[in-house]
Parts: sequence; structure tokens; C-alpha cells
Amino acid sequence: MPDPRPRPGLGEPRGPSFFPGRPRPRTEPTPPPVPPPSHVTPQPQPTPRPAPPHPTRRPLTAAVLAAVLAGGLAGYAAGALGDDDSAPASAPAARAPGDLQAVAARVLPSVVSVQTARGQGSGFVFDDRGRILTNAHVVQGSSRVSIELEDGRRLSAEVIGDDPGHDVAVLEPETSRGLTAARLATGARPAVGDPVLAIGSPLGLSGTVTSGIVSALDRSVRLGEDGGGGPRRALQTDASINPGNSGGPLVDDEGRVIGINTAIATLNQNAGGSIGIGFAIPVGDAVEAARTIIDGG
Repeated sequence: MPDPRPRPGLGEPRGPSFFPGRPRPRTEPTPPPVPPPSHVTPQPQPTPRPAPPHPTRRPLTAAVLAAVLAGGLAGYAAGALGDDDSAPASAPAARAPGDLQAVAARVLPSVVSVQTARGQGSGFVFDDRGRILTNAHVVQGSSRVSIELEDGRRLSAEVIGDDPGHDVAVLEPETSRGLTAARLATGARPAVGDPVLAIGSPLGLSGTVTSGIVSALDRSVRLGEDGGGGPRRALQTDASINPGNSGGPLVDDEGRVIGINTAIATLNQNAGGSIGIGFAIPVGDAVEAARTIIDGG
């Protein structure tokens, strides 16, 4: 879906809430029949008890809980648990040629933000003439739109046609200078479990990359803003897709586009956001519709 809000501010970062236990009046407690569970917040010194049979169990529980609550500290906490002064430090693992960091760097120059009078979406360059694929519902009602490239340049682009049935539209920018076409996996069929990246401008945050897997193939999904395009087959992914991602590419671990991100399942129709179920038009279907548009069919 397109994002109707024009580039909101990022706001203040937030994370999971965590409320430590509140101090209680000091009284003479009656020893409980079962020892209380451990907490992250330090407690008054307990009455000495025999050591448990596995002394590492309590620190491990606390570290896991801290990782869940602290999020960004999880890597540090897990590393601290494994520290051993007698063991030599291990060297960082070498990155594989097809790792996701390299894939994102390769694809990002082909991805654009699409600005219309109605809102904002995403798209990507798909041929040597610099033409851009996006969703029909992103540019609905527009004959010209503004696109923003990864390097910050803004260009005007003509909507040369759309296919609401496939939810595909083709844009032709005012110049193809500096535009790089993405690689298309038109002859390949992804498999369930394949790693993927979703790239676009969710909530106006251009150049956003999220990762996941192909969750299912050939899902029957109603495409278009109101589902009027009728049911079409789609790829399902758990890569995070949010308003503004529409029209952006879903790419495999070789950096090839396998689909166009177009829809999400949501629990709240009025304030929908990613719940880990997103859908993409298979790139073969999208390119076929685009060729028909370009040929004037």
C-alpha cells in the first residue's frame, strides 16, 4: 500500500517496556515454600541457601531475559556468557560473496522513492532505458510523478501506463543518466525458505532494507488498493513490508528481483503495519504486464 503521509519525522526511538519490581516495606518474611524466580532488578540479599546443582543456570536465565528486554544488547550479553580467559579469541567469520550486506549494496542504486499528490511509494529501474516498475495503486490518478534516487537526485517521470489487474505501472523518467537497471530473476523460481530482502521507502524512510524468507508460493491475493484487481498469484514473505514499500523490489540472495512488494496482511485495516505476512507480485508476471503497457496493449 502507498504511504499517504509525506516523510514524517523519525520521532523518538522506542523499545519494549520494562517495569522493575517496586520496593516493599521491610518485614520479617516467612520463608516461602518455593524459591522465587530470578529478576533482572537486584533484590535484597537473600538468606543463604545451599548452592543449586547447576550454578550457571541463573546467570543464563538473567542474560536471556536481558536480551529480550534490551534488544540491542543481546549480542553483547551472549558474547559475555561465552567468555573464557583460557580460550583464544576467535577471528571474525569471513563474509561469503553472496551475503545480504553485499546484496543490499548492489541493489540499492536501482531503487527509487515515488512521490505523488496522493502519497508515496517505491519502485525500481528494470531496463536499460531507465524505465521504472512500480504498483498501479501507487500512481493511481497521476500522469506525472516525482522520483528520488539513492544519491538524492529528484527527477520527474511520466506514467506511461498501468495495469490495475496486475497492479503494475511503468514510469519513464526525464533522463536515464545515472540510472542502473536491477537484475531480474525472470527465468528462476524461488523456493520456500529462500532468504530475501525487501527494499523501499516505508513511511518515507528511503533506502530501507528488511530481510526474511520466502514463506509460501502461489498465494491467491486480491491486488490493487481496494482488491478490485481480482485474485492473482503472489509470493508470500515474512520480510517486513509497511506503507510506502509498495512497488519496491523483493530480491533473492544473489541480488536478483523476484517480485514487486505490493500488499500485506494486517490485523487492523485502519492502522495496518507489518505482522510478518507480506505479498509480492512474481517478477515474471510483472515484466509481462510491463511489456504489454510499453507496447501499448
